[in-house]
Amino acid sequence: SPCLVATGVAGDRPTATRRETSAMPTKGPPVAFLVLDIETAVDGQLVATIQYPGQGITPAEAVLRYGRERLAATGSDFIPHTYHVPISIVVGKVGPDFRLLDLAVLDEPQYRPHVMTRDLWRGWAAYGHPTLVTFNGRSFDLPVLELATFRYGLALPYWFDRAARSYEQPRNRYNLQAHIDLLELLTNFGASRFSGGLSLAATLLGKPGKMDVCGDMVQGLYDEHRLAEVSDYCRCDVLDTYFVFLRTRVLIGALELAEEQRMVAATKAWLGEQPDPRGGFAKYLANWGDWPNPWCVADE
Repeated sequence: SPCLVATGVAGDRPTATRRETSAMPTKGPPVAFLVLDIETAVDGQLVATIQYPGQGITPAEAVLRYGRERLAATGSDFIPHTYHVPISIVVGKVGPDFRLLDLAVLDEPQYRPHVMTRDLWRGWAAYGHPTLVTFNGRSFDLPVLELATFRYGLALPYWFDRAARSYEQPRNRYNLQAHIDLLELLTNFGASRFSGGLSLAATLLGKPGKMDVCGDMVQGLYDEHRLAEVSDYCRCDVLDTYFVFLRTRVLIGALELAEEQRMVAATKAWLGEQPDPRGGFAKYLANWGDWPNPWCVADE
């Protein structure tokens, strides 16, 4: 059969009738953290089937109509995550010393949702289940990825870890060995609101935040088959997330401020050395700002 069968991606070696190369090789320095971001698009055919059965409308019409209905009902045209599929997954590989080792864009340039989903979990297993780091991942990225895993017939025995105590399971909200959601950390697990999101947190550190592409533009880019631009946007979000992650390590006392600043400078230099055929890194660096360190200003 030409069909790919891969079930045990997070614990067992998947079996396949057709081998494909993963975008996350396992050789090199140890990886302790995977800084993760995804971009998604709405499955218009699914919307048409569920929301407008038998009405004969196109997937694009279904997305537009449902968005308008959501806007009228809730004040936002955002369609629930259950209708989304991942169209870009980018991970930053980070060592035990919090140094950025690499950025991986999964299944580039094809960006197939089922392959990206499989490769993410396969890489996570191959690196020994490093801690996932996200910004608002508990509420969006991980639910989307779990549903994609369900949809594409993959298995995640270690992620669900049925034999563990509930508080030790990777999906437990407070298991920071499995997943650090930076939004949860900065709001004390939802005790306060964090208006401004990742862009604000990055801007506080002098980093670009949102530039010429924003999240509400991704569906349009997807519809226009501009997936490379979506991928570049996702990479920049991972960089912002990484720098916010570094500052939270200072915040919790795991990293000295001076060492964090050295890592930031080293990462900036590293970005300037990377292949950049579409200019995504160059744009990020052009919008780069240095953190205004108040401790370097002499007291008056």
